[in-house]
Amino acid sequence: MIRPKTPRTILATICTAEVLSMLSVAAVPALLPTFIAEWSLTKTDAGWLNGIYYLGYLSAVPVLVSLTDRKPAHRIYFVCMAISGIGTLGFAFLADGFYSAMLFRVLSGIGLAGTYMPGLKLLTDQLERLAPDADHSRAVAFYTSSFGIGMSLSYLFAGELATIWDWRMAFTVLGTGPVVALVYMAAILPRPETAGQPAPDTHLLDFRPVLMCKPAMGYVLAYTVHNFELFAFRSWIVAYLAFALTRHPGESLIVAATTIAAASNLLGLPASVLGNELARRIGRHKAITVIMWTSALFAIGLGFLLEAPLWVLTLAAVVYGVLVTGDSSSITAGAVAEAPRGYKGATLAVHSCIGFTGSFLGPLAFGTVLDAASPTGIGGDTVSSWIWAYATSAAVVALGPVFLYLLRNRETSA
Repeated sequence: MIRPKTPRTILATICTAEVLSMLSVAAVPALLPTFIAEWSLTKTDAGWLNGIYYLGYLSAVPVLVSLTDRKPAHRIYFVCMAISGIGTLGFAFLADGFYSAMLFRVLSGIGLAGTYMPGLKLLTDQLERLAPDADHSRAVAFYTSSFGIGMSLSYLFAGELATIWDWRMAFTVLGTGPVVALVYMAAILPRPETAGQPAPDTHLLDFRPVLMCKPAMGYVLAYTVHNFELFAFRSWIVAYLAFALTRHPGESLIVAATTIAAASNLLGLPASVLGNELARRIGRHKAITVIMWTSALFAIGLGFLLEAPLWVLTLAAVVYGVLVTGDSSSITAGAVAEAPRGYKGATLAVHSCIGFTGSFLGPLAFGTVLDAASPTGIGGDTVSSWIWAYATSAAVVALGPVFLYLLRNRETSA
């Protein structure tokens, strides 16, 4: 068995597995209008269906990611990759309404908890073993961008497969992604990856060393508001474009809404990598501030563009999708860099647990605002309700640079 032995081949191996594992993650938001119609969901129900995935993630991530400081990360990774596949395939065959769908979404979220950040820990452990003194922020950038690639392909394949067959077949096909990733990684991943690392001297769920590290917590809070905006956008972009079509009778989008969503996410790869390069040149705090505040302005504008020509609205949605991913790798690389020695897994656990609170709240809050801002109580049936929803995302993400500034390392601020 040939196993990758260089930083580049290890990076390529783990990023490929990450893309495969993410193929099912956007299937629900991509097909959200179908579920709203088929199961008679309110927009708040739809927000729960999107957000509960990340609540499942949050319930498991403190234990699963912290364990990577004490146990080989690949063991946790493999088990949870299997759980991801079971969650998606269970949704395909057994979901028949709001509550059963919620159950399988929670299970899939638990699978993500044991693959995404443990995968990053696995990657950085491998790279530090091979090149202990190198700057691995570019590798972090490519890995976090792989999340966006997988989500983009998920949007694209979910829409196309549901059109060719139906949503159940789409979930069945996409559910094989994590299974293939599991077999692929088990076959070729170099092991062990934890040799020589200092062991934590606290119990598993003692996060005080991380919580007391202000610079790391600044990145954690920035990640939280980043995820609030990012997943609100990813969860509602197809529904937003569907409503836009109702404002332009007789017109149509150049390509399907799910394809537009996929394109905006796929462009997150170069955006996240370039965002990290900008951070290397002008400093992480400055780069993140520029990206986040620009993104907030675009969010506000997107709500007002529903009456604009469809090509303008589509272009704005793609650009906004690029902006919301541009700071991702810089934020995560900052959290890794500021992690207390011996607590990288615990830091990533806090980063994920608190950070993905935003992933849960973003879709839910967006849907709730859509309902609350609509005169009829049926969310998203007026332009003003979309304006208020996007303005809410803008207000939240604008707090990111504030957190970084207040909790910065005043001696070595970057």
